[in-house]
Amino acid sequence: MDYRFKMWLEEEGEPVLGNGLLNLLNLIRRYGSIKRAAEEMRMSYRQAWGNIKKAETRLGFCLLVKQIGGETGGGAQLTPDARDLIAKYEAFRSEVEAAVKDSFVKYFG
Repeated sequence: MDYRFKMWLEEEGEPVLGNGLLNLLNLIRRYGSIKRAAEEMRMSYRQAWGNIKKAETRLGFCLLVKQIGGETGGGAQLTPDARDLIAKYEAFRSEVEAAVKDSFVKYFG
């Protein structure tokens, strides 16, 4: 037997950050591109950007700094607030996962 659980952060009952957006933001950090991150997740640029904008509105701060294209091309980078949010969320998630695992072992061996 095994277990599974999902976890996300909410603001006033609305989702703010979960595994999907976390994955998108980490891919943007890796590639410096919303478009490339969205393609890797098999979602449209519009959907990716919409998810980011919803989260920014609910959080009250920007997650990305966008650079408009041109000779050098465009791109996107995570803001310091976004990097801090990701670090806190990942640390929190790790602690929750450990607690859930301990509880599972306690009750189901």
